[in-house]
Amino acid sequence: MQSAPSRDGPRVNEEIRSPQVRLIDQDGEMQGVMSARDAIQRAYSVGLDLLEISPNAEPPVCKILDFGKYKYELQKKKNEARKKQKVIEIKEIKVRPNIDDHDYDVKMRQMKGFIEEGDKVKVTLRFRGREMAHQDIGIRVLERIRSELEAETKVEQMPRLENRQMVMVLSPR
Repeated sequence: MQSAPSRDGPRVNEEIRSPQVRLIDQDGEMQGVMSARDAIQRAYSVGLDLLEISPNAEPPVCKILDFGKYKYELQKKKNEARKKQKVIEIKEIKVRPNIDDHDYDVKMRQMKGFIEEGDKVKVTLRFRGREMAHQDIGIRVLERIRSELEAETKVEQMPRLENRQMVMVLSPR
């Protein structure tokens, strides 16, 4: 024997289980406590639905309204909230231990742009060949980046060595 599929959202009309409800009519006027059956009859008499607004109240609060219109408004609000949401991306900037000054300035401009847009920046410093013996140079480059961006960023992940590269993650303040 299968159980009925569970619905999300508030209960409507015959789904309201409570014997007594506190009714609010279609104009927003409080009608008081009455039986759920009477409340459903009132809703049907004006061609609308009875919707359980506050199921945890004692007795539950129900309102007479058009359920289709209510669902439409809810969907509109959800879509509007989704539009306003900002997805934080992680942008990666690759640098080398012996980076030239002009190249460094270009990378810094890029990082500042990403931070202003609200994105996180992952700074990857790659070592090649014998550069691994001079990791202190790489650490100095990452420290320089961190100190120049200190005002507008915070370090989310301190520089750490992964194989032949050092990684540091900065996020906007």
